[in-house]
Amino acid sequence: MRESQSDVPLAFVPAPRPLVEVVGENTFFPARRIYCVGRNFLAHIREMGANEREPPFFFQKPTDSIVPSGSSLPYPSATHDLQHEIELVLAIGRSGRDIPVRQAATHVFGLAAGIDLTRRDLQVQARKASRPWESGKSFDHSAPIGPIRRFNGLTLPTSGAITLRVNEVVRQQGDLAELIWRLDEVISELSRLFSLEPGDLVFTGTPAGVGTVVPGDRIVGEVAGTEGITLTISPAT
Repeated sequence: MRESQSDVPLAFVPAPRPLVEVVGENTFFPARRIYCVGRNFLAHIREMGANEREPPFFFQKPTDSIVPSGSSLPYPSATHDLQHEIELVLAIGRSGRDIPVRQAATHVFGLAAGIDLTRRDLQVQARKASRPWESGKSFDHSAPIGPIRRFNGLTLPTSGAITLRVNEVVRQQGDLAELIWRLDEVISELSRLFSLEPGDLVFTGTPAGVGTVVPGDRIVGEVAGTEGITLTISPAT
């Protein structure tokens, strides 16, 4: 595989790399991969009827599923149960593999609020059939992300409110202190499985209260230390 495309003819012009706004700067964060942590809030594990003793696990979403805050998002195809999951997102700014927990914060570029949109009916069908979750988790427009606020500290947050409202009604409400795996532990564990690179985004888990949204709904997500995120669900196209 060639490392550069500058000196070879291409069969077509590739899509540009998705960009995420950086708060207070005239710069953008070029996204590389999206990783998501499953089952990282105990209350959410309980509401989904999963085994509380199982450790969190990781799955991915396609990078081109990123949607910026403020967007009107078309209701996805093939589902009758689109659900919201508000999460803190870590933006990786430094390469690393087998990262020690104590060094994890040095690999973080910034923090953002994100919503792990889920076609719950398709996810449940796949889970019952012991099949992969891509149809339920990794579809078009499934990774809305708010602007990234640069992280300039030495210690990643271990507490802070995380809330999601639909049409001004609170649906999800929790605290980062309820994370089963802390943010530095998430980075360390993920780096044992994959080489983390600048541009990677890590959704770190959702509190209880996930629920269905329909066309016309306005979603507002707030996570301590971030700019938050807003979305509107529009009719299917």
